[in-house]
Amino acid sequence: MEKKFPEYKSLDLSQVNKDILKTWEENKTFEMSLKTREGHPSFVFYEGPPSANGMPGIHHVMARTIKDVICRYKTLQGFYVERKAGWDTHGLPVELGVEKKLGITKEAIGKSISVADYNKECREDVMKFTREWEELTQKMGYWVDMHNPYITYDNRYIETLWFLLQKLYNKGFLYKGYTIQPYSPAAGTGLSTHELNQPGCYRDVKDTTCVAQFKIVRNEVSEKLFKETDAVHFIAWTTTPWTLPSNTALAVGPAIHYLVVKTYNPYTFNPVTVVLAKDRFNAFFNPKAAEIPLEDYQPGEKLIPYKITGEFKGSELEGIRYEQLLPWMRPEGDAFRVITGDYVSTEDGTGIVHIAPTFGADDDRVAKIAGIAPMLLIDKEGNKQPMVDKRGRFYLLEEIDPDFLKTNVNQTLYQEYAGRFVKNAYDPNLTEEDATLDVDLAVMLKKENKAFKVEKHVHSYPHCWRTDKPVLYYPLDSWFIRTTAVKERMLELNRTINWKPASTGEGRFGKWLENLVDWNLSRSRYWGTPLPIWVSEDGSEQKCIGSVKELIAEID
Repeated sequence: MEKKFPEYKSLDLSQVNKDILKTWEENKTFEMSLKTREGHPSFVFYEGPPSANGMPGIHHVMARTIKDVICRYKTLQGFYVERKAGWDTHGLPVELGVEKKLGITKEAIGKSISVADYNKECREDVMKFTREWEELTQKMGYWVDMHNPYITYDNRYIETLWFLLQKLYNKGFLYKGYTIQPYSPAAGTGLSTHELNQPGCYRDVKDTTCVAQFKIVRNEVSEKLFKETDAVHFIAWTTTPWTLPSNTALAVGPAIHYLVVKTYNPYTFNPVTVVLAKDRFNAFFNPKAAEIPLEDYQPGEKLIPYKITGEFKGSELEGIRYEQLLPWMRPEGDAFRVITGDYVSTEDGTGIVHIAPTFGADDDRVAKIAGIAPMLLIDKEGNKQPMVDKRGRFYLLEEIDPDFLKTNVNQTLYQEYAGRFVKNAYDPNLTEEDATLDVDLAVMLKKENKAFKVEKHVHSYPHCWRTDKPVLYYPLDSWFIRTTAVKERMLELNRTINWKPASTGEGRFGKWLENLVDWNLSRSRYWGTPLPIWVSEDGSEQKCIGSVKELIAEID
């Protein structure tokens, strides 16, 4: 019998869409496309699931159209293409949305609201726009099985992750590490490098920068620097003056040449002798002032005279000690000496790097190699902590262990800055228009003849992808997947992929693989897949569980 199709007298795309969708539904066209391909070779499709705690947008239509076209094309080629929908129900976006709805912060969880009640709110909130997503899927003709979706909070899904995590653990690819990691004070959790590499996370900001003067201890090791002067200072540049109280070392490049220069401090007009990289000399001294006798200088004159009195390689400066810049607290261990690092450059700054091991991954690495102690306090619970807490705020005196406070903290100096947030974005009572801690510290250093140059500087700084607030680099306990163990294999496989455009595979994704670090898997949150790892109180025994059955057996 001849098949007849409806004839349209005018083009009404909306009506055509409705008619086609109705025909597909009546004839179960999607289901039949799967049934007719049963037993054929499979083309595996993983649906990257959306989160139903937000409304779908036009960008979702674009992505789903591309996926739909490819799956239909592979079906036409004879493949069996199973398409299972999914819901992404865990993660930071869900938790932050619930916190906003409840008017709480992470610190309130377990206090004003129980963890169980908080997770219940997350479970309900994450599925609130399910109907809108299902309507969009149906109206755009996206062929995917919405009746049997996988849901990431479902225990069966979580158990699958446990199985995979146990496989990684048994192969030595899952480990716990205490490292300096990107951390979002606003979200209350560490972030992975993948999260930081999302578009828009790095943005240009204008911050107060400071070139600080570190007074060298005069002894037989440093005597070679004290030609024609009684005091010599290393000068080091930082874009984060708030880290200066945590300074415990200075790093120089072993092959870099450094100059000793007699001059005047531009703020106090006091005579000063400074050490900086030869390649950075012109960034701080005007050649026009070279012929001006030092003794002719008048305070306030723009041209400040100078005289070079010595030149040394960085390797010759190693081991020289200096006085603590801001003696608020005393570290427990060796500190305040010059170390060498191959990563020190002369592209900016002074060629001398201020090292605060608690707030920088490179700082932490070179300090450990050189045996330099980090600046750590002991809190009232007896735990060693950086001077800044996880909210991005200097510890209050009453939050510090009394014995440690008495023996290691100069309470008079510290008190003025206790409780200050290191960035205004973390303080609910401040705006970007208010004076920052960086500014206040720079002003104080100027007055104390400890700042050689203070200025505003535009630089790229990472921000949390969900809170839109600045990230800190902070020491954290986290669980990692040892992705670096298979880095070369991933690079090899990436070269076999036919990327469109090719620049994506060679550029952004390829560069990310080349600079791969181990994946920070864990989060300091509540609504997510629990890591199935049990550790004895003394830390001597670990057990990674791979299933619910195994968990019950271990409990029994």
